[in-house]
Amino acid sequence: MKKAKESDIRPNYRRGELGPGVRGKYLDAYLSGTNLVLLSPDVAEAFPTDDSVNEALRAFVRVARSTTPRARRANRRVTADRR
Repeated sequence: MKKAKESDIRPNYRRGELGPGVRGKYLDAYLSGTNLVLLSPDVAEAFPTDDSVNEALRAFVRVARSTTPRARRANRRVTADRR
C-alpha cells in the first residue's frame, strides 16, 4: 500500500491526528470466507435478496451434478509385452 505524503492529505486532516494505521485489521474477517459478488443490474432485478441468489445457485449445482457424467480415470497399465 502506498504511504500518503503530507501533501496528499486534505488540509483539514493532520497526519499526526489520524493515528497509526493498523495493518491487516480486517484480514481475519476476509479469510473467514466472506465473499462479495457484484451482480449486474439485470441479474440483481431477478434476484433481489442474497437468499434468492443462493437458492438459485444451489439448484443449478444440483442439476449440473445430476446431469454431468463423472469423469472416469483410465485404468490401463502398460505391461512389458504391450510396449
